[in-house]
Amino acid sequence: MESGPEMEGLFCSDTLVKDVSGVILAGGESTRYGRNKALVDINGIPLIERVSRVMQSLFQQVILITNTPDEYSFLKLPMYEDLIKGLGPLGGLFTGLTRMPNDVGFFVGCDMPSLNKELIRHIVEIRDDSDVVVPRISGMMEPLHALYGKGCLPAIRKLIDSRKYQIFRFFSEVSVKYVDEDLIRRFDPEIRCFYNINEPQQLNGINK
Repeated sequence: MESGPEMEGLFCSDTLVKDVSGVILAGGESTRYGRNKALVDINGIPLIERVSRVMQSLFQQVILITNTPDEYSFLKLPMYEDLIKGLGPLGGLFTGLTRMPNDVGFFVGCDMPSLNKELIRHIVEIRDDSDVVVPRISGMMEPLHALYGKGCLPAIRKLIDSRKYQIFRFFSEVSVKYVDEDLIRRFDPEIRCFYNINEPQQLNGINK
């Protein structure tokens, strides 16, 4: 369903990025949470709106990937349903890359309440010609807080056809740049930015 100064090296905090899309994935079923966690209020603001505000403060173009667009109409964002349903985050990534207006997109999950704007800016700045720029901590990647280019689409399509749906499995087919822990901690010493909400008790202690 569809509705609805440029970066040159380092850019100012109030400059919107024009050549990279912001893409929010809201396709999960929230089975562990018990209801739609994207709409849970944090200090009176739905979790997904908290994410949307950060993304809209960074990117001129922000889109939402969801199979329940009516639930998110209040965000007034362009929305797209999964082109291939039932693939989990890989399906959202495939749809986002296909539908986004730019050749590069920064992708986040809808359940990440503590996004760090400066870290996201840095990931955008260092992308060069890489197909993927992804954070990595102790060998564990954060594929739902990462930058992807449309050049990933053939490898993703191949992965889908193989019926293997873990995002990281196509990384060997494309050029990947990793953002490691020491650099991440310069922006977010406690590494709160990757924290995601799966159960109600995880809302405790969030910096509101």
